[in-house]
Amino acid sequence: MKLVTYRQAGEARDRVGVLSASGDAVSDLSVHFASMLNLIDGGESALRVARETADAARPSSALAEVTLRAPIPEPRQIRDVMSFERHFRQSIDAIARMRVGPLAPLARVLGVARIPRVWFEQPIYYKCNRFSVVGPEADIVWPEGAKLMDYECELGIVIGKTGKNIPRDRAMDHVFGYTIYNDMTARDVQFREMRGHLGPAKGKDFDTGNVIGPWLVTRDEVQNPYDLAMISRVNGVEQGRGTSADMFHRWDAIIEFLSRNETLHAGELIGSGTVGNGCGLELGRFLEPGALVELEITGLGTLRNRLVKP
Repeated sequence: MKLVTYRQAGEARDRVGVLSASGDAVSDLSVHFASMLNLIDGGESALRVARETADAARPSSALAEVTLRAPIPEPRQIRDVMSFERHFRQSIDAIARMRVGPLAPLARVLGVARIPRVWFEQPIYYKCNRFSVVGPEADIVWPEGAKLMDYECELGIVIGKTGKNIPRDRAMDHVFGYTIYNDMTARDVQFREMRGHLGPAKGKDFDTGNVIGPWLVTRDEVQNPYDLAMISRVNGVEQGRGTSADMFHRWDAIIEFLSRNETLHAGELIGSGTVGNGCGLELGRFLEPGALVELEITGLGTLRNRLVKP
């Protein structure tokens, strides 16, 4: 199933729904579930109710007539892993070439840098602002003071079953589904503050900076999460193309590591990190005000948003 959170015209409340097989209509599930988190918390029995409702009911709204929100407007947590080696290497090379401008100080530091050994030994991640989430077609607001804005094309998973010290051979049982994640970044702000050996902070923490959607695809619909094309476009022109097959750290290893001595909760979002060629930094192309960013992943749809500068 492709599950959505949406609003009907003239309403201010969110509804939970399921996309029709044709992809052009939505069946309302809100009589059963108050929110997507409520559905996720219900486990297999809730999924069964959602499937039965979708099979039995006629679609209640045309997709074109509703406003899609982020599938989970407020995830219980967002963690972002850096799992693509090509992205890491190409980002280091790109920064090293920037000898002038806002990234010059960092370029001098990273000019001879290599990927640290610890990156290969364990998943490296940070926690994001779970309150700054928006969904498809929503405007991304350029943060005040930033000069270099960038998109990041990522595959996201949503945890469906709470657990701690989850063994690798049972890790995928804890995945509820998959979605597209755009981790928007103010590069000049990010690299300035990370010279202080912490962060990222304000380079990524700004309202509308975490973009998720257009829907949440249940695990059973994704036969192989390591065989998905990941494509980014700006203003209709393809900028980069990669594949989830290139993940150095796979989801089972990521879940095992993140749950070590710490409870992973149902409703948490985990990002894969940026796929190789999946951001402007790697390509030396940053966004301009008004840019239309589209991220597409096989079977997960297209996440489309415009970057606006007040």
